[in-house]
Amino acid sequence: MRRVIFLLIIGGAGLAILIGLGTWQLQRKAWKEDLLQTIEASIAAAPAALPQVPVKEQDRYRAVTVEGEIEGNALHVFWVTKDAETGYRVIAPFVTSDGRRVLLDRGFIPAAEKTTSLSIGQATVTGNLLWPDEGDWTTPAPEVDTNILYSRDVAYMAERLNTEPVLIVARSTAPEAAVIPQAVTTAGIPNNHLQYAITWFSLAFIWAAMTVYFLRRSRP
Repeated sequence: MRRVIFLLIIGGAGLAILIGLGTWQLQRKAWKEDLLQTIEASIAAAPAALPQVPVKEQDRYRAVTVEGEIEGNALHVFWVTKDAETGYRVIAPFVTSDGRRVLLDRGFIPAAEKTTSLSIGQATVTGNLLWPDEGDWTTPAPEVDTNILYSRDVAYMAERLNTEPVLIVARSTAPEAAVIPQAVTTAGIPNNHLQYAITWFSLAFIWAAMTVYFLRRSRP
């Protein structure tokens, strides 16, 4: 009898925990979907002026339009497109019409065009503010001599180019240049909570089946 009670306690506790984890993941899924909708709304909103003091928590993904001048000495961030094409994202200093210096992600160029000169000068840029979450302890250090970075580290790029730590990712530039804009999207934000929920509920089913099996074997 004690064995049966013990199995009931362990089986019930384990089942409750697994079901709870599955339910929590469904809640996380709803939260993530709401977050993605909010981000998509920010990305697609009517462009506004660049905030005087952009704040990451509230201005990330904000749509902006700026006028000014694109300068030359750009940084190249190694990149692989969704079509598996290797190349670089071009990060250039942008001087706004009111004299502010910010970072501009102009877009993508294929690896073969790394040394190709891109047009600079007066431009109107529409894009989104972004503080990318890229790079970790495995990310290679920047190769200063060959001008190759392996992540869009805003603080590092701002120091190198003497700008504010503010990055505008262009979705359109006028006049156009020989660079392919890589507009901000939510495609890279994972939402795997449904898979996690299915995993936990599957484990709960297996746990329940095993509990019933051992209870039946423990009957007098």
